[in-house]
Amino acid sequence: MKPQDHGRDVVLSVRDVTVVYETEEPVTAVSSASFDLHRGEILGLAGESGCGKTTLAYAVNRLHQPPARIASGSVVLHDADGSDVDVLALDEEQLRRFRWSKLSMVFQGAMNALNPVRSIGAQLDDTLRAHAPAMDRRARRARAAQVLERVGVDPGRLRSYPHELSGGMRQRVMIAMAMLLEPQVMIMDEPTTALDVVVQRDILREIVRLRDEMRFAVVFITHDLPLLLEISDRIAVMRGGEIVELDTADTLYRDAAHPYTRQLLGSFPSLSGSRGSFIRTGVHDDRLATSEEIA
Repeated sequence: MKPQDHGRDVVLSVRDVTVVYETEEPVTAVSSASFDLHRGEILGLAGESGCGKTTLAYAVNRLHQPPARIASGSVVLHDADGSDVDVLALDEEQLRRFRWSKLSMVFQGAMNALNPVRSIGAQLDDTLRAHAPAMDRRARRARAAQVLERVGVDPGRLRSYPHELSGGMRQRVMIAMAMLLEPQVMIMDEPTTALDVVVQRDILREIVRLRDEMRFAVVFITHDLPLLLEISDRIAVMRGGEIVELDTADTLYRDAAHPYTRQLLGSFPSLSGSRGSFIRTGVHDDRLATSEEIA
């Protein structure tokens, strides 16, 4: 389907991306996916497990390994300095400089993404040493402490190991790691999976607050469509490797065009109280629903 342009400054353009797994019988995991991401926007990417959400995200960030192959399409980051970066044309060294500084990713499963035998500080330092080699040790430590504090984690936790942190704190560390070099785009793959509903809401508030402060754009991936309706500006719905619908969250909720989107909306139990005001609090009221409001 055609990407939509609402007249806002576009930071990332994805056009007709197709990803194929070269097995004995090649499998097309993503087919001709296109969307624009605007500066400061939260774009939700929804759909059932196996529909291609994470595969598309990996393609945008050039993270695929064989047998996966980007068969066609383009991914262009429109840098704040006025230049355009053709992501699919970058060599390995260019990719190393591009990742984390221009586009970063929060991976699903914080405990698995963090190294269990290295402290939080050491892992943040590794990222800075790899992607900001000009920074000295003192500057790296100061930056690590700064971003931890910004996501609501005591900088004293730099000495802690992942198993010493709660699930919510580990997820905040992953967000801090993605923010280290102030990228213009952050891809978040199921960042609140396995967290209880109260911690989930805390993390979502944090994401919205940081987006408002730093004006980075977010691609937020989840199968949880009601959650996306709550925090997203626009939502792309995927099915069978294709984006079948892309529209504003309000329009999608009130007047979804595709039968699959309507099925997704109908597959969740209704909420008590005013569903409309609950769903859009993250966008219209600059706050997210509390645990009492969703009880």
